Amino acid sequence: QVQLRESGGGLVQAGGSLRLSCAASGRTFSSYAMGWFRQAPGKEREFVAAISAWGSTTAYADSVKGRFTISRDNAKNTVYLQMNSLKPEDTAVYSCAADLRWQSNSPNYMYWGQGTQVTVSS
Repeated sequence: QVQLRESGGGLVQAGGSLRLSCAASGRTFSSYAMGWFRQAPGKEREFVAAISAWGSTTAYADSVKGRFTISRDNAKNTVYLQMNSLKPEDTAVYSCAADLRWQSNSPNYMYWGQGTQVTVSS
């Protein structure tokens, strides 16, 4: 069982930056591939980024490539999403997810956090 808790969301102006964190419970965090997803009001949840268990492999949605960076610190049981050059269309609830298998952009992660709101004003 893994419990995930996101933090770091907030209100930021277009062009600004935020760093989201996702803290995981449990002793086997380094066994889990991690992903970030987002859901805007009235829209379906969409993939943002993913990172393999030891960080050797990453994947990004085309819409965030070059602006967002996913990373992890297994010693701190935490995965991060650095978001730069934010746009109003990045406004959404951002959730992290975990799975023992590499899921990349698949929505079939086993564990999910509750999410943190990111709002980008124009």
